[in-house]
Amino acid sequence: MVDRRHLLALIPIPFLVLAQAELLASVLSGGTGLLLLCLVIGARVLVWWVHREWAHRAAERTRARLREAFLRSPGTKAGEVATLVTRGVHDVTPYVVGYLPQQVLAVAVPLAVVIRLAFADLTAALTILVTLPLIPIFGALVGAHTRERTARQWDALATLGGHFLDVVKGIGTLRAFGRAEAQSTTVRTLAARHLTETMSALRVAFLSAFVLELVATMSVALVAVPVGLRLLGGGVALHTALLVLFLAPEAFLPLRAAGAQYHASAQGREVLAKVPVHQEATGQVPPDLAQAEIVFDDVSVRSLKNFSLRIRPGDRIALVGPSGAGKSTILGLLLGFVRPDHGRVLVGGVDLRDIDHGQWLAALSWVPQRPTLVPPNLSSGEQQRVALAHALDRRQAGLFLLDEPTAHLDAETESLVLQATREFTRGRTAVIVAHRPALLGEVDRVVQV
Repeated sequence: MVDRRHLLALIPIPFLVLAQAELLASVLSGGTGLLLLCLVIGARVLVWWVHREWAHRAAERTRARLREAFLRSPGTKAGEVATLVTRGVHDVTPYVVGYLPQQVLAVAVPLAVVIRLAFADLTAALTILVTLPLIPIFGALVGAHTRERTARQWDALATLGGHFLDVVKGIGTLRAFGRAEAQSTTVRTLAARHLTETMSALRVAFLSAFVLELVATMSVALVAVPVGLRLLGGGVALHTALLVLFLAPEAFLPLRAAGAQYHASAQGREVLAKVPVHQEATGQVPPDLAQAEIVFDDVSVRSLKNFSLRIRPGDRIALVGPSGAGKSTILGLLLGFVRPDHGRVLVGGVDLRDIDHGQWLAALSWVPQRPTLVPPNLSSGEQQRVALAHALDRRQAGLFLLDEPTAHLDAETESLVLQATREFTRGRTAVIVAHRPALLGEVDRVVQV
């Protein structure tokens, strides 16, 4: 699920770290190599820049995969899905861009430093080898508290987002029964809980940063002070002493950075933990919708009673009827989210319940009555237009399900949408829930529910 190809750009980093320290020690001890040192520093900057560019592209690919996985996940609550595909997927960026690269460097760079110093100054190499584990040990002790608090913070956010979405959807009903103010109080309570959990997680993160910095500083001092004393006593050459002083911080730096990135990516790891486990297809491959008939055979469910309908390939059908008659339920049956209490929905003669649900959804394009899985800084009409554009972009889909597709649109925009829908659904099967008269002129037949 997570794209890791950008980590290949880190391969030259350990070698450049060693080369930079070697050349810098040589220059400061009276040797040559200033030009080569500049080239190595430039190469290190260039490699890191290339890696960052690759990392952000990998993060974008990862976010796209996660959105698709969460949107296709059956049985997940709408509020949690909305939180995951908006705020959640963006929280994965620090994990991909920061934490994963630092994990690689935290192993490769210290290993390269210890091996090089083993040939230059065995005492310094052994000191670094002994003190290096202190950082991950202390980091793990603090990280255990971080995981617990981050999990509570995410649960609080998901609960707040889900409840807020439910309130927005039902605001008309709440106002009608005088319960809007009570729900406002509930939302404020949930927001306060999320604030408390967030501050708790931040306190632990700041504590962790202080602990790691302190341990790293003391570890470097344990290497630097003895080397300085030995240099004064003539027990080590100037070039070797400088090499140790330059490489010792480089050995601890990736571990400190990994500890900092661990906390920055905590939310992202919580999101990745919620990715649905991939399951193999358990049903039949969907029939070709360009040739298959869709048949409702005496279907009863909820308010829909003994409903029968035959939809031929290429039919464009409008469902009309009073509110609560079951028009949206028919779309839910076609999506596979609603199962009949009685009767069957057949696709090419195959019961829809026997068709693999994931593959079936991949063959459809759907616009709900109130799209919510889009950036929430948008108005209702803008959300509707984004959802329609996304639906019309699925050119491989053989069945289009549109639940009042021109709702929330002004007359001019409605005209443009109708034209685009007319052209796009020509020759394709479409089922449209229609309340506006303008939609009835775009279909082949009207079905009264």
